[in-house]
Amino acid sequence: MAASLEVADIFRAAGSAYRVAHAGHLSLAQLKVMTAIETCRTAAMGGHVEACEDCGHWRIAYNSCRNRHCPKCQGAAARVWLTEREADLLPVGYFHVVFTLPAEVADIAFQNKAVIYDLLFKVASETMLTIAGDPKHLGARIGITAVLHTWGSAMTHHPHVHMIVPGGGIAPDGTRWISSRPAFLLPVRVLGSLFRRLFLTRLMALHQSGKLGFFGHLAQLADKCAFLRHISPVRKKRWIVYAKPPFGGPEAVLAYLSRYTHRIAISNRRLIAFDDKGVTFRFKDYRRDGNDRQQVMTLATDAFIRRFLAHVLPKGFHRIRHYGILASSARKTSIALARQLLNVAPPPYDEETVEPVDVRPPCPCCGGHMVVIEAFERWQQPRAPPSSPPPIRELVS
Repeated sequence: MAASLEVADIFRAAGSAYRVAHAGHLSLAQLKVMTAIETCRTAAMGGHVEACEDCGHWRIAYNSCRNRHCPKCQGAAARVWLTEREADLLPVGYFHVVFTLPAEVADIAFQNKAVIYDLLFKVASETMLTIAGDPKHLGARIGITAVLHTWGSAMTHHPHVHMIVPGGGIAPDGTRWISSRPAFLLPVRVLGSLFRRLFLTRLMALHQSGKLGFFGHLAQLADKCAFLRHISPVRKKRWIVYAKPPFGGPEAVLAYLSRYTHRIAISNRRLIAFDDKGVTFRFKDYRRDGNDRQQVMTLATDAFIRRFLAHVLPKGFHRIRHYGILASSARKTSIALARQLLNVAPPPYDEETVEPVDVRPPCPCCGGHMVVIEAFERWQQPRAPPSSPPPIRELVS
């Protein structure tokens, strides 16, 4: 069922005023995201006319903006991405591991997104690969699919990386597959300790090389002594690394991945109301248990837009990355070797020849297959259909 209220509705109603009120304080990337969401699937994007092959029913379909921050575009993007990843799945259990930055470091990350988010990816993956490769633990080269999320459920700034990791890896000599224990991959306390040490060491190096910027209430952190005082508490704090036991087979892995890879700060289905009071939406309060975890919040419209735009990623930043045996440079070779060591047959198809996913909804009248019969450019409208359309096969022949 389509959401009755969308982020696009909020941007169309309040976006112009927000741009004026915050002129000079919005990045080009944020302005582009606002425009993309406002015009997504409208005449401004152009589109096409679809018709049913069976009953001849017509409908107009406007083009998507395909912006990675748009709530309406991520479903199709996720389906295409998951189809491409299906050939990489191995017949083993998969673990879900999460690396989270403490609040003191998250504040720095907010003003240095490209640098700190990249560091989070690199240190978290290095931590996993190092501990997994240690003979005292797994002693194998593992594979990692990592996804960056920068938000909490209430759209607050909460940078963390989700990792989906096969339960095992290839031995250093490449002669065997080493499986993890059924419900245990790696010790989270050991992971957290190494993650903290590596991250803080490299964070200090970034500060010393002048690659971090500090503004507003953090301006004093440009001074080395102030910076050291700011991060001193997190040197003794336990850095949270969460690991969930493995879930079912490849189908379950794909379903699980789809909930994380193309998620954005808030989906349309969580929106409840938009009125003079602001925007009301559902969120999860993880400090509560059971039914109390589901909560409702109302934010002033200005605050809602500000929180949403806080999660716009820097231009060109890759929020999905692969490491170890899933790294792009050696993925095909490593997956083929893993399948050989696990004694499983390769997929019955070549991923390069897989047909594109057809994301067009079926005919609302008869459930038949819809085909494109006319395209129109941006800001144009399609020609009106004839009163008695000929059979669709005549139209597309």
